[in-house]
Amino acid sequence: MLTRVLAPALILLALPFVAGAQDDWMKPPANPVTIPLWPGGVPGALGTEEADKPSLTIYLPAPPQATGTGIVVCPGGGYGGLALDHEGHQVARLLTSRGVAAFILKYRLGPRYHHPVMLNDVLQAIRTVRATAAQYGLKPDRIGVLGFSAGGHLASTAATLFDRGDPAAATTVGRTSSRPDFAVLAYPVIQMGGDVTHKGSQNNLLGPDAPPELAAKLSTDKQVTKDTPPTFLFHTDEDDGVPAENSVLFYLALRKAGVPAELHIYEKGQHGVGLAPGDPVLRTWTDRLFDWMTVRGLMTR
Repeated sequence: MLTRVLAPALILLALPFVAGAQDDWMKPPANPVTIPLWPGGVPGALGTEEADKPSLTIYLPAPPQATGTGIVVCPGGGYGGLALDHEGHQVARLLTSRGVAAFILKYRLGPRYHHPVMLNDVLQAIRTVRATAAQYGLKPDRIGVLGFSAGGHLASTAATLFDRGDPAAATTVGRTSSRPDFAVLAYPVIQMGGDVTHKGSQNNLLGPDAPPELAAKLSTDKQVTKDTPPTFLFHTDEDDGVPAENSVLFYLALRKAGVPAELHIYEKGQHGVGLAPGDPVLRTWTDRLFDWMTVRGLMTR
């Protein structure tokens, strides 16, 4: 469904349960647990600094609220930084308040790292959550990915360039599919090397001299197939950092491939609004998201 809204203006016992009223996501983090993404050693690491150590920060809902759905959250930041608060921790607290487990991904960044390192990190995150779903009270067929801005691009690469796992891998995680069961893209970067791409994200991800064929491969609207998971997209018409055409291109590709999708474009709102807690109209995008998740059977307990 396409709508246009015109607005004025891994030790389980150690993990905290974060829940409560719908506004609990505005409170400070309740000491979430962070685990290494690659406990056996980080492939392709260029050092041993924090920037070289991808991780997952885990929030779980209270058991009475738990839906069995989990989401890997990819904060934005132009592939050169991470907006871990308003596109990470705040999002995780909102999700847990609605019964959805959240796994904030700290992925490696450019210009120190380039593709496919970031893609490898997000696919490993999805594999990890699915392979350990039972430990977290999750259903392995309810593991999604949510990303903002460049994190939205990363989430869209997971939705289009996933793999089914390596049967010969030595670990359960390695043998597990990295295909997300659903994707949520908030003002995402989609196009690379085109008229509406975010050049900073492209340079950090691919390098300043990336060949055109690599940019085309990472323009994820061109990688959508019938196997791409159902997707929810949110954007604003005023976004002059990452134009709304990015979401529109991905939505139209989903339609062409016969993949269920929903797109909401609000008239007002600049880039990087996160949950938009101060805007009574724009903040309703998360209500639309939870409605969509309910329709898809992802919110049932």
